[in-house]
Amino acid sequence: MPLYMDYHKKVDGLTADAVAGAHARDLEVQDKHNVHYLKYWFDEGSGKVFCLVDAPNAEAAEAVHREAHGLVADEITEVSEGA
Repeated sequence: MPLYMDYHKKVDGLTADAVAGAHARDLEVQDKHNVHYLKYWFDEGSGKVFCLVDAPNAEAAEAVHREAHGLVADEITEVSEGA
């Protein structure tokens, strides 16, 4: 399956606990969409969040976020892993 990196430009009130909770909710619903959220990175100060996801397409990755917590990404880009 392709890999995607999604980018949330500004999540208001972002904290480490909040993003961990959102990620946990993603994991709870991801199987329904044939998606596997792998990892995430964030910056509390700017509210930026990046998620790495293995998904059949960008729409499936977005569907997980929408169902899990409603915080859909501003951008979703297909990426390839480097050496």
